[in-house]
Amino acid sequence: MLKNVSPLLSPELLKTLAEMGHGDEIVLADANFPAASHASRLVRADGHSIPVLLAAILELFPLDTFVESPALVMQPVDETAEEPPVWRTYRQAMDEAEGRQVGVEAIERFAFYQRARAAYAIVATGETALYGNLILKKGVIEPSS
Repeated sequence: MLKNVSPLLSPELLKTLAEMGHGDEIVLADANFPAASHASRLVRADGHSIPVLLAAILELFPLDTFVESPALVMQPVDETAEEPPVWRTYRQAMDEAEGRQVGVEAIERFAFYQRARAAYAIVATGETALYGNLILKKGVIEPSS
């Protein structure tokens, strides 16, 4: 155990987050996402919902400030469908952690799959919310003065 590190963050996930560099992306995949078949690096976080895992990750993981939208979600196939409620939860967590309004872009399903295949890692979660998938782009930690 480590002090001040969420027990939701497994040693494998901590290692993955630490290895990532500026601009690398990580996918928090819901339970329906084909994580194993899309991942070059797969991290298991079964049983955890994305909102609680996201909050723990954002304690350590800076979001990219050099792009308009450092977070991506999968657009519902039915483009007339209402925005999935879990997206609001994601936005609130990111805005709070970053102290700013974080841009979130919805991208088409197959474009999301392609982006996920290119990601540094995919975290397979137990999230059951439909369209609960989330891609995060890592930023930099500014030097302290």
